[in-house]
Amino acid sequence: MLPYTAYLRVYQPIESFAPDERRRWEEYARSADRPRRAQALAAEQAEILGRLMATPPLVAPREESRNAYLRRVEGRLYVCPWETRLRSWRAFTEFTERVPPALSEVFVPDREAERAEEGYREWRASGAHIRPGILSSNWVVPVAWFVPFADGERRLVPSAGPTRALLYLTRTATGLERLERTAAVLTEHVGRHAVSAATEGLVDWLRAVAHPGSLLELDYGGLVHLLDDERLTGERSVAEVADAVEALAAGDAERVVELRDRLLRRWRSIRALEHAN
Repeated sequence: MLPYTAYLRVYQPIESFAPDERRRWEEYARSADRPRRAQALAAEQAEILGRLMATPPLVAPREESRNAYLRRVEGRLYVCPWETRLRSWRAFTEFTERVPPALSEVFVPDREAERAEEGYREWRASGAHIRPGILSSNWVVPVAWFVPFADGERRLVPSAGPTRALLYLTRTATGLERLERTAAVLTEHVGRHAVSAATEGLVDWLRAVAHPGSLLELDYGGLVHLLDDERLTGERSVAEVADAVEALAAGDAERVVELRDRLLRRWRSIRALEHAN
């Protein structure tokens, strides 16, 4: 997991967990030792870095993480388990699909790769869920991730330290409605081909993992450290995507192109930092 990573998280209502798991998360929420919100991301990244720096490196922890991101909204507890082992398994699978075997072996010894593959294979065979409630993206926020949110759901913390953050939070049901409306507008005014695979995949993921009463959070994560205070304060991609959808629905093609080009220029400049790093 890179420091310059954005996240999309589903927070499940505490009532959606099985009784034993629910009690564990309620106790966890009361614990004074759990990582607090401002330090949780740094703690998660430190744990992953420690595994990768070990000799030999560990693709995934031997046991699943017992930590979670928590939110309380209107007195109700919502839980987003880290699921570090499951996410690590999936990330390694994607890595091996993209990288030639000879190159993969340079980063991960065969024995550790086999251990990770066997662990993930046994997990899948057990019938356990294989889709985590957290998605991540390095160096960029995918355009589809902006769609479920509204500008009024924005929360900015423009500090200079680890609490620096840009977040959006909405009801998952509301986010799905926005995704479905966007797909409908694109289909009507451009054609079905205009609905990206990323948008369809996001809808599918939410329907598969999210409880009807869950929350959905977009966290710019480490990307906020690539933007100075002025650019961070002015970062309004969610509003621009929403405006572009409304302009398309109204038939204002010129406005759609203007907003699209502005969005692409901004994120192209941010992504270019990956190659400069």
